[in-house]
Amino acid sequence: MSLLNMKSVKKSFDGVEILKDISLEVGEGEILSIIGPSGSGKSTLLRCATLLEDMDDGELSYNGNTVCKSVEGKSVYESSAALKKISECFGLVFQNFNLFPHMNVLQNICDAPIRVQKRDRTSVKEEAFELLKKMGLFDKAEAYPYQLSGGQSQRVAIARALALNPKILFFDEPTSALDPELTGEVLRVIKSLSDLNIAMVIVTHEMAFAREISDKVIFMSGGVIVEAGTPDVVFASDNEKTKNFIGALNK
Repeated sequence: MSLLNMKSVKKSFDGVEILKDISLEVGEGEILSIIGPSGSGKSTLLRCATLLEDMDDGELSYNGNTVCKSVEGKSVYESSAALKKISECFGLVFQNFNLFPHMNVLQNICDAPIRVQKRDRTSVKEEAFELLKKMGLFDKAEAYPYQLSGGQSQRVAIARALALNPKILFFDEPTSALDPELTGEVLRVIKSLSDLNIAMVIVTHEMAFAREISDKVIFMSGGVIVEAGTPDVVFASDNEKTKNFIGALNK
């Protein structure tokens, strides 16, 4: 059984089709990278997968639990209570960190597990400190977001997502808001998560990173999946759109 299953997903904004019949699956512990030019629908796909946008048509499920079904050409969603429960399965790391500015690092990480998941405060804090160690930020627990670099902020955002104990973690271009010298530190942290056996879906323009870390790669263009397969297959593709995109980024 797939951990994430999206089938025939369609989404339009103001009459413009952004996603055109997109289907994909992600298994437990699997890492999927999604590449493609700006405007190809990558971020919209992630927003649909994480319930930040409603799909117009198509089906979505997590671990066999239905989020929505296609009924007469329209996605029909489960109840709010069911969606809230299913949403505990995944976490999302945004491009621009989205840390709460009035909370310190430790509070940012602990807030949702304590307030939303109703977990024990002491154990949540212990787990948070362990995550900060893994992120190389143990000494930043009491710092506030304005005191952090962009790379440090993104690592806190990753720790915050991991604190919810998700089965699958989504990254929406996690290095796009960073200076080039800070990109490497965040990519190294993401690579280090592979030993946690958490499935990941990563939208990225970092081609070498995608090739190294991924089990599967999807190339999107114009709202469709042009090509999908192992990194070796996709990065050696003869498809003109795929070759031109990868070649342009590798120059």
